[in-house]
Amino acid sequence: MREKITACITACNEEINIRRCLESVQWADEIVVVDSFSKDRTVDICRQYTPAVFQHAWLGYIGQKNLVKNMATHPWVLFIDADEEVSPGLRDAILADFETGACQAYAGYEFPRMVHYLGRWIRHGDWYPDIKLRLLRKDLCYCGGKEPHDQMMVKGQVKRLTKPLHHYTYVDISEQIVTLDRFSSISAHTQHDERRRFRLFDLLCRPGFRFFRGYFLKLGFLDGLPGYVIAKSAAFGTFAKYAKLWEIEGKVSPLSTNGWKASAVVPPVVRSDTDPAGTKSN
Repeated sequence: MREKITACITACNEEINIRRCLESVQWADEIVVVDSFSKDRTVDICRQYTPAVFQHAWLGYIGQKNLVKNMATHPWVLFIDADEEVSPGLRDAILADFETGACQAYAGYEFPRMVHYLGRWIRHGDWYPDIKLRLLRKDLCYCGGKEPHDQMMVKGQVKRLTKPLHHYTYVDISEQIVTLDRFSSISAHTQHDERRRFRLFDLLCRPGFRFFRGYFLKLGFLDGLPGYVIAKSAAFGTFAKYAKLWEIEGKVSPLSTNGWKASAVVPPVVRSDTDPAGTKSN
């Protein structure tokens, strides 16, 4: 008998994506969902697929993944976000190793994540192959990293599969811009909390290098205009992060006009397992 797998999903207000995600993990031995008090039909849809649906206040990307992991009852955990799906090829590759017992030689599996954005699959630039370590032995792993970029950690050998996890990251450019604003705020506050100081070099040079790396070095131009949008927005997100760090350090006075003033409060983010390239859940 093969070792069993729990699919672990974190979600909030994901009624547009969650059914596709749940359908893609029906082959798993258990599905556990932790919802951050959705106000749409996310919870109702999840309960059509699994009784293991829990609601918990948002603990951050790292805390939420560790929470859902601890709710799993099987020895292997597969982390998947509500806007992702396990492709048929990836499903078959996983089951092939588990049916033969080959999985006993490993503590985890990693695989590429392929993003669908602006009407096409992105196959170059910072967004691909975007290797993710997502299938792990529960007793040998935990979620670490720095908000908002959670990172799975595992003790033992990891095998890389070639078939992708699919990611339906943004509905449109407007949603991407909103998310970049949120992520840059979280990153700036995290760096400030870690006592990382603002440097003018970071603000002036890192955004340009980020664009050059994604669009030219990583061949983002081969993805056409969407590739340009991705590289340009990643550069802007980098710029915004360091500009906000400068602002947080008090190098500019809070804006105050007619009773309005700038706020340092970071709005809650409901996606998990994001990555430094700027895609989201995450």
